[in-house]
Amino acid sequence: MNLPEQSQLGKPAPYADRYDPSLLFPISRLPKREEIGLAGTLPFLGADLWTAFELSWLNPRGKPQVAIAHFTIPCETPNIVESKSLKLYLGSFSNSTFASADEVRDRLRADLSEAVWRGAPAPATIGVRLLLPELFDQEPVQELDGLSLDRLDIECTHYTPAPELLAAAFDEQPVEEVLTSNLLKSNCLVTGQPDWGSVQIRYTGPQIDQGGLLRYLVSFRNHNEFHEQCVERIFMDVWRRCKPTRLAVYARYTRRGGLDINPLRSSHPMGLPPNVRTARQ
Repeated sequence: MNLPEQSQLGKPAPYADRYDPSLLFPISRLPKREEIGLAGTLPFLGADLWTAFELSWLNPRGKPQVAIAHFTIPCETPNIVESKSLKLYLGSFSNSTFASADEVRDRLRADLSEAVWRGAPAPATIGVRLLLPELFDQEPVQELDGLSLDRLDIECTHYTPAPELLAAAFDEQPVEEVLTSNLLKSNCLVTGQPDWGSVQIRYTGPQIDQGGLLRYLVSFRNHNEFHEQCVERIFMDVWRRCKPTRLAVYARYTRRGGLDINPLRSSHPMGLPPNVRTARQ
């Protein structure tokens, strides 16, 4: 099993410019899920929405082509792909010739599917969409919908995850709310480099104490964990402490190395949000 510390994170790495799928470094989701008490059937659905802004290859006449790539990785996959390895893999396309954008898309789908589903009894495929330059000006920028928790004037004293800050009004009528914050920050599990994000929490159930929720989100500030793992931890803490009947947690993290990662976890089937970047992304 690949371990995060065995990856290229935090290490000097040559940038291959010839197509090389062996650069992809899958990491099992299982250890971190076991850490938050998950085993067997997952209590959530969802996906990780990746955007790759640095993708280029050569056409048959040697002319460079560029595109933005959107990847949809189901949360049921046994692995994630470590982000620096994905950057190196995408960089390996830069001096490789492909007949068409469709061929590039198909290659991306095959390689990434193999990596994230490696070890699964019934491997499947991931979603890949390439956005070509003629459509770049149609890419919107939009903030997460919902009531901003950041409006609250609160005192913060916890900077490692503190689920005990979460509370809900179990003796009152249930509510349906969508709450957001731009104050999510965690750190890379291996390098400790900061990861900045915005988060949206959509739920039905006992009304969650908003001040406690914001303090809880701020408490990730010095926590070392990958994006996907942070969102699953948030989902499980809110699910267990506040006992909503329906819950969805969606985070959009700012890009690093030309990549952004945007995990969604939901207690119930729902359509995936459009992969639309926020202003900070």
